[in-house]
Formats: sequence, structure tokens, C-alpha cells
Amino acid sequence: MSIKVNKVSNGVLPKDVLETLLSTGELTSALEAELFALATEAKNCSYAPYSKFRVGAALIAKSGNVYLGGNVENASYGATRCAEQTAFQKAVSEGERKFFVVGVATDTDAFISPCGVCRQFMVEFGRGLLVYNFKPDGTFKKYTLEDLLPDSFGPEDLDRPRK
Repeated sequence: MSIKVNKVSNGVLPKDVLETLLSTGELTSALEAELFALATEAKNCSYAPYSKFRVGAALIAKSGNVYLGGNVENASYGATRCAEQTAFQKAVSEGERKFFVVGVATDTDAFISPCGVCRQFMVEFGRGLLVYNFKPDGTFKKYTLEDLLPDSFGPEDLDRPRK
């Protein structure tokens, strides 16, 4: 028996969009709108039977692959995973290590930012990551991860001299 395994992402940016993103480091308004739609799609797949607080994340890797994640709650609350972690875990488990942006969507009429654990989780992959927090109407606030978690602990800190 032979089982063929394919690398799976939830989508791929068109080549011209990826080239623009690579050259400018900024999202166009069309890509921002698409990021919102993808984060909303991910939110609609979340599993939140306890809190009823649905969250979706859309993560764009520098390869152009797009990964979606919804929060997944668990009756033993400590086993719950946030949407951002779900998206990152999908991407990293497929070999991705470099990312441009993550968009986060909820059902609340507020700009909900990634929790502290997610911020620390994402720092592992770069402080320059763009983070978009979307309201249900598509309006957003944009940050870098460095803005959200200044003076964070990261992989480079493990190489510091010790006494």
C-alpha cells in the first residue's frame, strides 16, 4: 500500500499579489478585504460550545500559502486552542516558518486582539508580523506584533550568555 501525502493549505495567493506583498511589505486594500473574508470564514468553523466566543484567524505565509484556524474549545479548558494558534500550528506542521500577516475576526463589535499566550506563541516566528483585528463590519486596527508585545522573549534570547 502507498499513501500519497500532499502539503495542504487553505489557499494560495495569486503570484502577482504575492510579488507586490514581497516588494512592499504592505497589504493592498483588496488583500485586506480578502484577509477579513478568510478570517470570517475561519471563525464560522470555530468550535466554541462553552464560551460561545467564536474567533477565526487567517495567516498568510511568505510562501504565499494561506492557513485558516478557528478556536477549538474543550471541556477541560486548558486544552482549548485559540484561532491564531490553530492557524500557526497548521502552517508550521506543513513546513512554513516565515509569515507576513495574521487577520483575526470575532462576532463582537470591538477590535479583539490576540491574547497574551497567542502573542508569545507568534513571537517565535517574528516580531514584525502584521496583525489585523477585524470587527464584523470589516473595519480593522493594524499592528505589528512588536507593537502588541514589546520587549518580548524570543528564540534569540536563548543564545544570550549566562552567568
